[in-house]
Amino acid sequence: MSQLGEWGTVLKPKNKTLRLKIWCYLAIFSIFILALLWLFQGLFFDKYYEVAKSKELSNIADKLIDSYSTQEFIDILDELSYKKGICIEVVIDGSSRYNSSGYNRGCIIDLKGSASYKQDFIESEKEKQAYRITNQLFDNEILLYGIKLDDNVYAYINTSLVPLDSATILLKKQLIIISFAILGLSVLIAYFISKVISKPIEALSNNASKVSKGDYKGIFASGTDIIEIKNLEDNLNYMKDEFVKTDELRSDLLANVSHDLKTPLTMIKAYAEMVRDLTYDNEKKRNDNLNVIIAESERLNILVNDILTLSTIQAQTKSLVSEEFDLDKLIKTILKRYDVLVEQEHYQFIYENNEKNCFVLADYKQIEQVIYNILNNAINYTGDDNKVYIKVISNNNYYRVMVTDTGKGISDDEIKDIWTRYYHSDKKHKRGKIGTGLGLSIVKNILDNHKFSYGIERTTEKGTTFYFEILKANK
Repeated sequence: MSQLGEWGTVLKPKNKTLRLKIWCYLAIFSIFILALLWLFQGLFFDKYYEVAKSKELSNIADKLIDSYSTQEFIDILDELSYKKGICIEVVIDGSSRYNSSGYNRGCIIDLKGSASYKQDFIESEKEKQAYRITNQLFDNEILLYGIKLDDNVYAYINTSLVPLDSATILLKKQLIIISFAILGLSVLIAYFISKVISKPIEALSNNASKVSKGDYKGIFASGTDIIEIKNLEDNLNYMKDEFVKTDELRSDLLANVSHDLKTPLTMIKAYAEMVRDLTYDNEKKRNDNLNVIIAESERLNILVNDILTLSTIQAQTKSLVSEEFDLDKLIKTILKRYDVLVEQEHYQFIYENNEKNCFVLADYKQIEQVIYNILNNAINYTGDDNKVYIKVISNNNYYRVMVTDTGKGISDDEIKDIWTRYYHSDKKHKRGKIGTGLGLSIVKNILDNHKFSYGIERTTEKGTTFYFEILKANK
């Protein structure tokens, strides 16, 4: 490894646990909030104080203008001055007739330089005017409002724009205490929340690790009431159950495929050796043996084709070719293929269809395979009477095709697995008369691709009906 690669490995950050990440994020969030609080208290407090005081004096000025002609005017002046901590002076004909306080830090009454602002306001002939000036006695900024109450009657309101030192110091000390308290609480709360959220996820992660190693015995249990984690728990349990089922099906598939391959291969080998060693000079026996070899080769060919067909349909690499065709004619054509079973093994195929020219819209080849596979399944599982019923029912926009056998039926527990490849209701592989055990799985995938409805109607011990619906062609 190059030196650069080694440094990259060293500098690469280690993975962090969910609990640590949640704790860090919440702690950083709390610190960010405190930083904002200090920022506004330190940099913008004076500006906010100035805006608030300016608005307050403006409201007081409006109130004095409104109440000037009332008898309670003097009482209002005293009340406002006392409650608001401001200085008020009323000047009539150039002489001071009222002043609230001469000791407030916001007051500039009779201070040097105040007369120039008063004179400036009088000469401006405005109803109300604000001035920002410096109180040289206390070296602080103050806000002065001049108000014209009547002819030659003026009032001057002023207050400090700098907060009182004692109050400011007290607020800063209080802010420090609050900051430490909030920081401490946020750390504790962050730890508690991270523990509550991460603990059930850690439990699910541990169980998932066991499942990944093939241990399907346990269940996913988080022990939490958080909806999202509960949903994850349910989904993981469902996934685990599907893994178990898939694992069983995989074992069954290997066993069944091996069985279906082994039997014809064994027979082919045995009969080929027989032809070679024993019957090569006996034409009749040789031909019989060769016919067995051909039949078993055909069975192998059907098995391989079914596996390839299922794989192609599931991968959806074969697109649908929709066309109009006569469903009634297709069913009759397929039933012709079973004439040998009718003649040799006395099977009976009872076909019922009250409509002729049942034109439908679908992929002809795939629907042909659907009907053929469902019929094969009925043949393999019908009762001792060897009867199979086929019925076509017309509905508004579709035809329903129903294939019924007279076998022992299917239980409720098995109904959900019947469409699974190589699933057999007795959990024991049976070498059927026709087909490979993949037929219903192929049916399911073809009908799913067509988006056609399908299902099973069964009566235990009295047979099973497989049905599917196919869209009518617009005629």
